[in-house]
Amino acid sequence: MDLFELLREAAPVMLTGAGYTLIFAMASMVGGLAIGFPVAVMRLSKLALVRWPASLYVSIMRGTPLLVQIFVIYYGLPSISIEFTPVTAGVLALSLNAGAYLSESLRGAIQSISVGQWRASFSLGLGYWQTLHHVVMPQALRVAVPSMSNTLISLIKDTSLVSVITMTELMLATKEVIATTFQPLPLYIAAALIYWCLSLAFEALQRRAERRLNRAH
Repeated sequence: MDLFELLREAAPVMLTGAGYTLIFAMASMVGGLAIGFPVAVMRLSKLALVRWPASLYVSIMRGTPLLVQIFVIYYGLPSISIEFTPVTAGVLALSLNAGAYLSESLRGAIQSISVGQWRASFSLGLGYWQTLHHVVMPQALRVAVPSMSNTLISLIKDTSLVSVITMTELMLATKEVIATTFQPLPLYIAAALIYWCLSLAFEALQRRAERRLNRAH
C-alpha cells in the first residue's frame, strides 16, 4: 500500500476522530469556564473560608498530571460507587483541569483592572456583582483572551490523553487504523498535522477576537 492510498483510506476515520476531538475540546472549554469563573471570584475574596478551598483546588489541578486525574475519575471513583462513561469521565477531567488554569487567567485579568474602576462604580450606586458584570469583566476579558485561547489550544492536544480510557477521538482513531495497516509513522505524522491545523485555526480565531476586543482601545 503506497502512502497516498494509505492516507486516503485512513482519512475518513481520522477526520471523524478529529471532529470528536474538536467537540470534546469545546465542551471541556465551556465546562472549564463554568468552573473557572466562580473559582477566580472565590480566590479574590477577602474571606479565607471562601478563598482557601478555591486555592486548594487550583493547586491540586495544576500540580498533578492530567493523565493521573483521568485515571482517578475513570478507574478510581468506581471503587466508591461513582462511575462515569468514558466520554463523561474524559470531559469532566479536562474541564476540571482547564478550570484551574482558566481561573488563574480570569483572576489575573480581573486584578489588572484598576481599583479606581471599582470605586467609581460604587460611587454611582452599583453593587459588587453589578460592577463585576457591567464594568470589570468586559475589560478583563480583553486581557484574558490570549491566555484563555492558549488553554483551548492546549485542550485540543490534551484530548489525546483520553484515548487511554477508550474515548473515541483523533488519537484513538489513529491507533485503530494503525492496528489494521501496520503503518505507524505516516499515520502518527498525519495525526500530528491534523492537531496542528486545528491549533492554527484557533490561533486565527484568537487574533480575530483580540482585534475585535481591542477596537475601542
